[in-house]
Amino acid sequence: MEGFGWYTYEVVKRIVQNHPEHSFILFFDRPVDPKFNFGANATEVVIGPQARHPFLYLIWFEFSLLKAMKKHEIDVLFSPDGSLSLFSNVPQIHVIHDLNFEHFPKDLPWLVRWYYRTFFPKYAEKAKKIITVSNASKNDISKTYNIDESKIIVAWNGASELFNPISNVDKDQFLTQNGLGNYFLFVGSLHPRKNVQRLTNAFEKFQKENNFPEIDLVIVGQPMWKGHKIQLSEFVKSKIRFTGHLSQTDLVKYISSAFALTYVPYFEGFGIPLVESMRCGVPILSGNRTSLPEIAGEAAIYCDPFDEDQIADGMKNLFLDSDLRTRLSENGLNRSKLFSWDITAQEVWKVIEAEIQ
Repeated sequence: MEGFGWYTYEVVKRIVQNHPEHSFILFFDRPVDPKFNFGANATEVVIGPQARHPFLYLIWFEFSLLKAMKKHEIDVLFSPDGSLSLFSNVPQIHVIHDLNFEHFPKDLPWLVRWYYRTFFPKYAEKAKKIITVSNASKNDISKTYNIDESKIIVAWNGASELFNPISNVDKDQFLTQNGLGNYFLFVGSLHPRKNVQRLTNAFEKFQKENNFPEIDLVIVGQPMWKGHKIQLSEFVKSKIRFTGHLSQTDLVKYISSAFALTYVPYFEGFGIPLVESMRCGVPILSGNRTSLPEIAGEAAIYCDPFDEDQIADGMKNLFLDSDLRTRLSENGLNRSKLFSWDITAQEVWKVIEAEIQ
């Protein structure tokens, strides 16, 4: 469960549970995890093939889903991860989180890149409405695909209510149990656009120039694509810990115990870890591109994600300036109140409801 997965879970769960007057068919391409059993008014339907390849995406949406929608007499289709059925006459609501593949196509395997760049313009044209997660993405979609802005609705993401500040006692206990001291934290899939390689390079620069042995870097996430690896020098290997994917319960502990979040993607549609960190009162070093300043506001200091010196300087400023950390923490706790999955679900439902016939 990365960003798209949590978006689907949090939004669809609320829509189903808040609208018992409607019946919902939830289409899956694999066995259904029990946490997606949202209520008596929702029926889970598994249709094949498992869509783990661009050609299988097309088969699933254009043939399997098309047939299933007819069978279940669907009034409107909500697709939270962006793909649609071009052959269907059912009104379809298209969620586009971002267009990173249009601006940095080489970050994706060539076949995945081909699929997105070939079909997403068609899906955007086909959709009755497009929902996206930030004003930055709305402007990008409108400009890149020549879509009228009135067709695109912004509904910010939220974050789980499990993310909250913890006491110093609980934090110390967590650090001791996991053999950790203070640490900068990154959370996200290890995708090229997440910029983890430059982040680790900047952390090495930060350590070499300042010699701060009391702080490490923890990276939470797993590779998005096979073959994508982060290269580390011997100097810094002992100071960087990769946790892989974490359960949400463990992720809450890692974020709430962090010294600061260092989140410097060079392209992002929203950036849920920003909100999770704000909810925990964790100060943030953020990239200054695309949607990130829109989301973090005054809860972060910013750097050019392509400039490793700026990233290293941001780490140094956060490490040395306790007043800055306190101010960012307070700003984050206040700003986090703007982001709620309840609000997201309400805004999404308004769009869906307008298309119900």
